[in-house]
Amino acid sequence: MRHRKHTFKIGRSGAHRKALLANQVCSLITEGEIKTTIVKAKETRRFADRMVTLGKKGELHHRRMAISKLRDKDAVALLFSEVAPKFANRDGGYTRIIRIGTRIGDAAEMCILQWVEAENNPEPSKKKAAAKKVTPEAKKKEETVEVKEEKTEAPAEEPKVEAKKEEKAKK
Repeated sequence: MRHRKHTFKIGRSGAHRKALLANQVCSLITEGEIKTTIVKAKETRRFADRMVTLGKKGELHHRRMAISKLRDKDAVALLFSEVAPKFANRDGGYTRIIRIGTRIGDAAEMCILQWVEAENNPEPSKKKAAAKKVTPEAKKKEETVEVKEEKTEAPAEEPKVEAKKEEKAKK
């Protein structure tokens, strides 16, 4: 009986499956997120979580185990030095799957697989950081907006004070 035996097959040989998963996890480590199908993402998530757990342990034996699975020393070095320390206080669930609809060619359900931002080290992804770069002109605009907001708040309080004075005078 094969009760509770999980095997990710999807019509590929064992070597092809292992290579596919290793390549996807290496891409996830280096890029921060990947776009793939739902079925592949669910299995890649399981494999990536195992690799992060090895990275959190951080010993030479665990590094060699990760290299044997991923077959990319640069990705393993990045995993052990940057990715795994972000999740030091997290017990699992290092990735998230965001569904983005179907692929035009074959209507396969597509998704984005990305790292969950760690609670103890909330640094935005590269794309968000690039979008947040502010030019000096934009800073000046923000400062003028803040000054205008401060000026509009002061007159808003004065009518309330005048209304209270009028109520006291009526009594």
